[in-house]
Amino acid sequence: MIDAAIVGAGPVGLLMAALMRGRGLDVAVFEKRPEPGTQSRAIGIHPPALAVLDTVGAAGPLIRSGVCIRRGSAYSSGRKVASLDFAVPGTEYPFILAVPQHRTLDVLEERLEACGPGTLHRGVGISEVVPDGGGWLLRGKRTTRAGPAEPFEAGCRLLIAADGAHSGLRAALGVTPRVHDYPDHYLMGDFRDDTPFAEEAVLFLEAPGIVECFPLPGGVRRWVAWSGPPEAQASAEGLAGILRRRTGHEVDPSSNTMLSTFGVRSSLVPAMVHGSAALLGDAAHELSPIGGQGMNLGWLDAAALAPLLERMLQSRKRPDAMLDRDLAAFEQSRLRIARKASRQAGINMALGRPLSPPLLRWRNILIGRAMRHGAVAAFVARRFTMH
Repeated sequence: MIDAAIVGAGPVGLLMAALMRGRGLDVAVFEKRPEPGTQSRAIGIHPPALAVLDTVGAAGPLIRSGVCIRRGSAYSSGRKVASLDFAVPGTEYPFILAVPQHRTLDVLEERLEACGPGTLHRGVGISEVVPDGGGWLLRGKRTTRAGPAEPFEAGCRLLIAADGAHSGLRAALGVTPRVHDYPDHYLMGDFRDDTPFAEEAVLFLEAPGIVECFPLPGGVRRWVAWSGPPEAQASAEGLAGILRRRTGHEVDPSSNTMLSTFGVRSSLVPAMVHGSAALLGDAAHELSPIGGQGMNLGWLDAAALAPLLERMLQSRKRPDAMLDRDLAAFEQSRLRIARKASRQAGINMALGRPLSPPLLRWRNILIGRAMRHGAVAAFVARRFTMH
């Protein structure tokens, strides 16, 4: 029986495995997809998360692979409304790092393999979990290239669900999250960067809805536009037209390398720790991607939980009178932070919805005046960088 089984090889599951391997624990990660994902949705890594990634040797390779965003600006009708410096004084990483998600996964998988060869098991889908002598029995199917799926079974002392917002393991544990659906929808696409913004994040506060753009490695810029009702057939040409009309900037549709349309919802579980099982990342709290904090929040969860899980295993050999209290404190703290991040994401989305030109003009004046005050700008910078 292994010490811990982690279901889900996304960014949170891989980091959790590396953290636990670094503590000398016997860990296995089970991922139902037989091949690594190539998606690039989550791109922003915030300074506190970089500090956690550095503990497993992942921060350096990611920084070398990404773009360090040190400033952000807001425009409206071609005029600059406000600027923001992300270099919070006294921080080790005075920037937000933009790196494609598939590269983040590659680096984390490389680090996990370095500290625990053979930890990751692809093509293993877990469909049933059964309490077994204080631990868990996992059952499912293993997909092989050579033939049909085969039955799979494994035992573990600790069970960690890191299998995303639609977590099958969460459902198998009988946990029901509280879900809220938002009316907002967005179009997102990556295009060749022909803008003058260099390594700067930019918001366009326009009457028909917000447009955001962020630099990515390789001369690419990601654009996200509020789109109201969901687009039935998103196209690079359609998104390029929206960007041209709202911002005045031209993007070349033929340079598009990623296109997506998405709605927004949030969810929060009533508890993250259930005996010897725990929920992490989107399985515990799904946030709006507007603000880019969901993946980072999951990493910070993992960093706080890893030493407590080590103590859970050790407590079977020697009593730990403080463990239950510390687990409860962890859960209360992380759920409180998730609620705060969710509220912040809701504010971000509200600021990006369509607004009549007169109201937009007055709101932009207020934003501009507020951001000229150093204390206000510092507060906003700390909130955006998760300090």
